[in-house]
Amino acid sequence: MIVIGLAILGIVIGSMTARRRNGNRKDIAQYAAGYGMAFLIVGMFLTVIIDRITS
Repeated sequence: MIVIGLAILGIVIGSMTARRRNGNRKDIAQYAAGYGMAFLIVGMFLTVIIDRITS
């Protein structure tokens, strides 16, 4: 659940960043994908850390 939430958050932040920089649709898609993947990886690490701490 953490992974999905952070991936969606990354997509939103990435698209907002590209819009603020006056990017076209391709720029917005690229930023959304990049931020989404980065936040997804962070979410995976957080999930593993939380699982190891609680187990």
